Amino acid sequence: MLDPTQILTSLSPLFPLPPEIALILGSGLGDFADELEGAKRLSTSDLPGYPQSTVPGHQGAIISGTWAGKRLVCFQGRVHLYEGYSVDQVILPVQIAAKLGAQTLILTNASGGINRHLEPGSLMLITDSIDLQFRRRHPVEQDLRFAAVQYERQPFFPIGETFSPRLRRLAQAAALKEGLALFPGVLGAMTGPSYETPAEVEMERRLGVDAACMSTVAEAAEAARLGLEVLGISCITNRAAGLQDTPLNHAEVIETAARVRGNFIKLLKAIIERI
Repeated sequence: MLDPTQILTSLSPLFPLPPEIALILGSGLGDFADELEGAKRLSTSDLPGYPQSTVPGHQGAIISGTWAGKRLVCFQGRVHLYEGYSVDQVILPVQIAAKLGAQTLILTNASGGINRHLEPGSLMLITDSIDLQFRRRHPVEQDLRFAAVQYERQPFFPIGETFSPRLRRLAQAAALKEGLALFPGVLGAMTGPSYETPAEVEMERRLGVDAACMSTVAEAAEAARLGLEVLGISCITNRAAGLQDTPLNHAEVIETAARVRGNFIKLLKAIIERI
């Protein structure tokens, strides 16, 4: 049973001061959290009722620390709709980050490249998203159970540009200074758990999607609704279905994420220094 009060109480020793920036680190990208100064770590398995990831590459930990003098909270791994979790469980880290006091959220994920310029190993700056999961409605019951992180909910709410134009400009400048290519593109999200079919990939391409994933959009929408400034970066770990000769598999995702680990960490550090 989810006990939000106990979750926040358990996390309080990690955050004597409120974090300024929150990061949700996707498949194979959690190593960034190991680079933090003065890092303190709590396994999500030690938090009562916290949803546990069943996917390789998602370690399941909440880590506090600093980088370039900025106080951070890192969620090392995430949970997904395709694991059987509800949207309210998926967005739980965003709500916790907001309650802890974070003002900025950096979302990362592993995605399949649809745009022909996005080869495996590329980094994509998310400019916007197309939500093909259709899971943004939050049940009232969750509000009652998560009273410790209570926010006013409205049936409809404007979020404008979900991904902050200011942070996008900052990220592009950081990438340029570090000599890293950062392709701006639109992220499409489907529910999974299967990878998209070639026909679905073609549909997404015609809709204007540059890279496909199975996460991120619900987290971004909730963060924007709560007033956090949001930045999103995708690591392109494979070509989407029908665009490469070999069958897709999660091992390829983890392998490619590990290969670009150095560039990914370098970019995150450069961005955080400028926020």
